[in-house]
Amino acid sequence: MTSGSGTGNSNITIQFDLDRSVDSAARDVQAAINAARGQLPANLPNNPNYRKQNPADNAILTLALTSDVEERTRMYDVADSILDQKIAQIRGVGQVNISGSSRPSVRVQINPTALTKFDIGWEQILATLNAANANRPKGQLSDGQHTWQVATTDQLFKAAEYRPLIVAFKNGAPIRLSDVGKVEDSLEDRRNFGLANGKPAILIEMRKQPSANIIETVDRVKALLPLLKASIPPTMNLSVFQDRTVAIRASINDIERTILISIVLVILVVFVFLRNGWATIIPSISVPLSLLGTFGVMYLLGYSVDNLSLMALAISTGFVVDDAIVVIENITRYLEMGMKPAAAALKGAKEIAFTVLSMSTSLVAVFIPLLFMGGLLGRLFREFSVTLAIAIAISLVVSLTTTPSMCAKFLRPEHERRHGRLYRAFEAGFDGLLGGYRRSLRWVLLHPAPMLLVTVGTACLSVYLYIIVPKGFFPQQDNGQIQGGIQSAPNQAFAITSERLGQFMKILMAEPAIETLAARSVEPEDSDRYTSN
Repeated sequence: MTSGSGTGNSNITIQFDLDRSVDSAARDVQAAINAARGQLPANLPNNPNYRKQNPADNAILTLALTSDVEERTRMYDVADSILDQKIAQIRGVGQVNISGSSRPSVRVQINPTALTKFDIGWEQILATLNAANANRPKGQLSDGQHTWQVATTDQLFKAAEYRPLIVAFKNGAPIRLSDVGKVEDSLEDRRNFGLANGKPAILIEMRKQPSANIIETVDRVKALLPLLKASIPPTMNLSVFQDRTVAIRASINDIERTILISIVLVILVVFVFLRNGWATIIPSISVPLSLLGTFGVMYLLGYSVDNLSLMALAISTGFVVDDAIVVIENITRYLEMGMKPAAAALKGAKEIAFTVLSMSTSLVAVFIPLLFMGGLLGRLFREFSVTLAIAIAISLVVSLTTTPSMCAKFLRPEHERRHGRLYRAFEAGFDGLLGGYRRSLRWVLLHPAPMLLVTVGTACLSVYLYIIVPKGFFPQQDNGQIQGGIQSAPNQAFAITSERLGQFMKILMAEPAIETLAARSVEPEDSDRYTSN
């Protein structure tokens, strides 16, 4: 548990074990809040509440509410009272933050000299303001047959309604609130503003729940945009200001293209070495079959298609074809010995089954440490390792069932086929490669001492490179966003800082690569802070 407090708010962050259900944890948190409510001050503006979210997550979607005629206070009121309630009900949304302005309020600036002149204390001012907003029952009027409820409007909303309030009586004359200070319509926090594309805007930031899918959540919010626009005044415009899923969707599309390219390259490499159409098609079929089967198991396990699972599928494209090639090679050997295709397929698959099983098992064993790794890294790579292990296991089944069946149906001995000039050229090249490998292997076997030194040196060099290579959690990538902070000096006027920030943003907007900008203050004290996206 960690906590942080600022002016007018206090936040407590509770981090649970990774194996704890966030829904059950939320119920326990709510019960603890209810138990502690009696120990908190009775005059809190709002009751304590909780959010199911990761405080380290960025906003997944930001909407901008702009208008050419409405004031920012009016737009903030619409966003806070209408849009916030509707968006918070969308499945997957964990928290909705509204910035760029604040709620309308009446600001009373008391003149200490006037208080001294009239001999009035600060407690009298506070008591007058509290009494003016007390919403209390007034009673009833009744006769023998009817009862009337007495109700009045106690709450005051405008500065003009506060100015006539009587603070005290001095020498028989009333001292009103306007006599001891300045009363004006203002905001709760004057050091809070927002800009979107150079226009004053109210920014609505959404964060997802920990178990929610970010793309599905953003799609639900975007699907609700027409309804949200219909629920606000027509003088206001609601638009998507920042969408975090743009980089995610681009990354998914990129890795999908990578998978297709890797499948095509695997098929081409197999064709170059086998130089046989059916011998290339048969192992190539095992790739899409294994991937489709993997998607089915992923669906049953509740996994999603993300960068880690797609990365596992991209890596598996080279693994899933190995078993089929080994089976085809052994069946082809029996075909060349004169056996019938069906008998060669049955005997070849039966003979090589244990070898294929040992190959697949050894590949899966490599990822067992990732499967049982603990902590956040283990949670991230568990889906990767499981997906890769499933793809290898399905390729094993395909290689021992579908591949022999297709070999029995379509493969024929090589001596029954006529080969062209290209086939003979490739064969001569492979013979030369085999001769070079034979000569290099003979030299290695005749010189064991130098080879031992090379082996030890390579191992030492690997350890050294591992030590000096930079290490990190995940590789950094360009997501198309610029984030920065500006902090004014303690004695710097807020208006001057705001003007300079506006000039800075206009300079940035002149760059063609930057389309949208925003700024908001997050500290209501003398130190004014801004962020820009």
